[in-house]
Amino acid sequence: MEITEVKIFPVNEEKLKAYVTIVLDHCFVVRDLKIINGSTGLFVAMPSKKRADGTYKDVAHPLNKQTRVTMEKLILESYLAEIKKGINQNSDQDDDAFQEQPGNE
Repeated sequence: MEITEVKIFPVNEEKLKAYVTIVLDHCFVVRDLKIINGSTGLFVAMPSKKRADGTYKDVAHPLNKQTRVTMEKLILESYLAEIKKGINQNSDQDDDAFQEQPGNE
C-alpha cells in the first residue's frame, strides 16, 4: 500500500492546524484526518466518529506502528511544505503590494 496523494487544508485554530485527505494506491480515499498541535508537537489524528457516550472512535487507522509512522511522516512533511509554500506566497504578495504603492518607485 502506498499513499499516492496528500491534500492539505490548513485552518487557523489553536490546536487544529489542518484537515488532510489521502489517496491510497490511486484508488482509495481517506478524508478527515487532522493535524493537531499537541503538548509534544504536531501529530496526525485519524478520522473518528463521536459515540453516544461522548467518546470518539477511529473510523480508519493503521494496524501497526510502522504504518502509522510512515503515514505520519509523509503527511507532516506535506503539511510543512504547504505551510512554507503559503508563507512564501504571502511574502511575494506583500512585496508586490509594497511596490505598487505610490512613492515606492
